[in-house]
Amino acid sequence: MPARPRRPALAALVVAALVVVLSGCAEAVDNQEHPNPPPTTPGNFDAPGTPPAAPGFEVGELPGQVTALGTGAEAAPVRLVIPAIGVETRLVRLGLEPDGGMAVPEDCGRAGWFAGGPAPGEAGPAVIAGHVDSRTGPAVFYRLRELRPGQAVLVERADGTRLRFVVEQARSYPKAGFPTAAVFGPVSSAALRLITCTGDFDRARGSYRDNLVVFARLAVGAANRG
Repeated sequence: MPARPRRPALAALVVAALVVVLSGCAEAVDNQEHPNPPPTTPGNFDAPGTPPAAPGFEVGELPGQVTALGTGAEAAPVRLVIPAIGVETRLVRLGLEPDGGMAVPEDCGRAGWFAGGPAPGEAGPAVIAGHVDSRTGPAVFYRLRELRPGQAVLVERADGTRLRFVVEQARSYPKAGFPTAAVFGPVSSAALRLITCTGDFDRARGSYRDNLVVFARLAVGAANRG
């Protein structure tokens, strides 16, 4: 069996500015109010800004060169379940846009796995992204800010395996200061990053000012079937 190509060292990654503007959801609406806004009690997390008032999704930065690990189809993630916040969604496969930016889900009701990096359960940071809202209301990751340390994130793979990740922390970052190394950089164990938008809506750019990133790790003995 041929050896899998190794991911390049972080120092060798070309970090490029990335602006991925929401394309699949409805356009922004001024003065939109969401029903049942999520609580903003920080707990052990940063306190994100007030719930966004209009839709949009982008990731501030992404390594310009990402080496896929050659993940077999049987290991591809197909479903995400986060019981604490009522998330249950099929996962779509996300690649790169022609300009090198990470693609985002076209459907606001589904999250997507960035297939240019590790799959959930492999060594390294698997990245799953989703919208926070749309013109018609909350989207798949609208309640992501409610997650707290110790809560479970479940990922089902095409081979029937279910992986259990445990939330460690979450942080909100200005998009101009997106933590590329912390999110996409190599780690020795299996990790998971959940990304959405947060903060105020910048009408001049047509997107949110901040990203919310939830960091999780694979639980010991986390894989099971059925």
